Amino acid sequence: MRERIAAAAARIMAEDGIDDFALAKRKAARSLGAVQTEALPANDEVEAELVAYLALYQAVEHPQRVAELREVALDTMRALERFHPYLTGPVLKGTAGPYADIDLQLFPESAKDVELFLLERGIAFETQEGRRYAGDRAHAVSVFTLLWQDTPLRLSVFDPRDERVALKTSQAGRVMQRAGIAELATLLRDAAA
Repeated sequence: MRERIAAAAARIMAEDGIDDFALAKRKAARSLGAVQTEALPANDEVEAELVAYLALYQAVEHPQRVAELREVALDTMRALERFHPYLTGPVLKGTAGPYADIDLQLFPESAKDVELFLLERGIAFETQEGRRYAGDRAHAVSVFTLLWQDTPLRLSVFDPRDERVALKTSQAGRVMQRAGIAELATLLRDAAA
């Protein structure tokens, strides 16, 4: 049952553009009639199924979509270079669905600097507070959501001292992968070759 739920969750994520593992697993379990939540697979299991699904059923369009999102991310990161941007999430991993946001981490001297940058350029945004983790400590971060080149963008704004800290998805979660401007440019060049 666990494998069936992982495969169904991966299909839901790929086809419906859901990037929330917990939501996809619950929907998959419900659709399969699984009532015992201990049968739910780990995120790693779903992610492995997602990679396999995308390679099999979206072998042409998915790499193109990821490349386009990475190009927009690189352009955005160059514009935000003074805030020390890093790409993270599904766009970096290559598992971004059709409605995926580009997730960037920023490390400015002040979150107000990012807000002023956006306001000066007339870019509409919404802001909320989010939580990220390093070690056993939770970090409160400002999260700006906006459109950049008609692409949804999520900017998580950290304290500049956190740039050298390994950030995690949850307190017990794994370390978030991230790539700076140079790493993303290399990734795009390698994918194009």
